[in-house]
Amino acid sequence: MILAGAVQAKNTKNATTRISLDLPMTQSHYKNLRDRWRARQQNLQRKLWSKHKESLDWVSNNYRQLVAGSLGSLMLLTGQTASPSIFLPQAKAQSESAVQKIDKEIFLISDLASVLPKNVRSLNTDEELGVSEILTRVFGFKTTPELDNKRLNRNYGFIGAEQHLARYPGDTLSTHFDSEDDAKFYWQSGMAPGLGAWGYFVSSSNSLSQLDKDREKYYIAVQTFLSKDFNKRFSEYRDFYKYRKMLVVNPNNGRAIVADIADAGPGESTGKHLGGSPEVMYYLERFDGSLKGPVIYFFVDDPNDNIPLGPAIPK
Repeated sequence: MILAGAVQAKNTKNATTRISLDLPMTQSHYKNLRDRWRARQQNLQRKLWSKHKESLDWVSNNYRQLVAGSLGSLMLLTGQTASPSIFLPQAKAQSESAVQKIDKEIFLISDLASVLPKNVRSLNTDEELGVSEILTRVFGFKTTPELDNKRLNRNYGFIGAEQHLARYPGDTLSTHFDSEDDAKFYWQSGMAPGLGAWGYFVSSSNSLSQLDKDREKYYIAVQTFLSKDFNKRFSEYRDFYKYRKMLVVNPNNGRAIVADIADAGPGESTGKHLGGSPEVMYYLERFDGSLKGPVIYFFVDDPNDNIPLGPAIPK
């Protein structure tokens, strides 16, 4: 939770304090409004897809024909009398450009809806295969529910909110953020009282790299301890899961992020199946408590470490 004593910025025109929390009540009010607005947006989105699913699915399956037809109509309206072949290259370019502008996240939502079960539960083999094929095709890198003969207890479940993790000894909220904007958004999530599953990310602030920052910024906590034969294969699982990349997708809005495993949890009794850092939750537009929602989380098969952590954009 937010520290009891808010850090006050210097009262100068060009204050250089990294954190500015002069108006905690205003920030709290802003966060409350932001959360309510997002919850309302998600609710409207769910209602839209529930009420008009057949129509939206039809658009998803026929959007190329719609774009081509619209461009053809526009060409006829110009009244040009030249040979149609003159317009073909231009029409093709315009068609491709228009198709690229169509919101790809909408089609991802539709594709996933055709595979995922109505209730949030563990996926069966066919569902896992379908989701894996969709994500691999949409994002351009291989995703899989199982890697090196290892898998989590599930890969579709409810996500809860985690706190910031200390990256090195002495790391606090006052030293944690790179910008004032980040501090305004994420300060209130607080610092976790303990360390991540693998301790500090680095030994000191002097050795903190951008990769180390990203590993904490985009971390998730998963139920590693529920993996098959976890206690018998503890050291094997421990090394495998450390900072392992996963693609986490909100199936209700199409937002996706490449995250890394940096902690274990949450407990089975919580009713949640994984946790996300404040930045992960914010980007996915997921919330804790009564507003919690499901996400898909599949391993990223990236042996050469080419896939960066952070938001994943459909190709």
